[in-house]
Amino acid sequence: MTAISGPIASPAELEPTLAAVAARRPDGLFVHLGLTPFRQRIIEFALSRRLPILVPDRRWASAGALLTYGPSQSDMMRRCTVYIDKILKGAKPADLPVEQPTKFELVINLKTAKALGLTIPPSLLARADEVIQ
Repeated sequence: MTAISGPIASPAELEPTLAAVAARRPDGLFVHLGLTPFRQRIIEFALSRRLPILVPDRRWASAGALLTYGPSQSDMMRRCTVYIDKILKGAKPADLPVEQPTKFELVINLKTAKALGLTIPPSLLARADEVIQ
């Protein structure tokens, strides 16, 4: 597994990174969330080389990543609104506790698995929060 991470600010900066990844011939890719603006290009790259992608943001799965596992965005937004409410009611941000995510989501894209020639074990499918057909 190879990680792709930033800082990458433009498509022109992404291409040398992808070329370096291709030269390493990894078995899969872990993609940093900072690269979301380049999501479609990275997915095209990975699929053309039959590389599964793991990303901690569920939106990548619907775009073609094989598997996503990360904090629930909807739960994090809900928690954020609670903090905003407290601040608007006069709480000092420095007095509010720091929270870590407690709800995580697993999304599996079976269409991508099929395109990569992979079989996802039924035990993993049963644990998924969403399976994209």
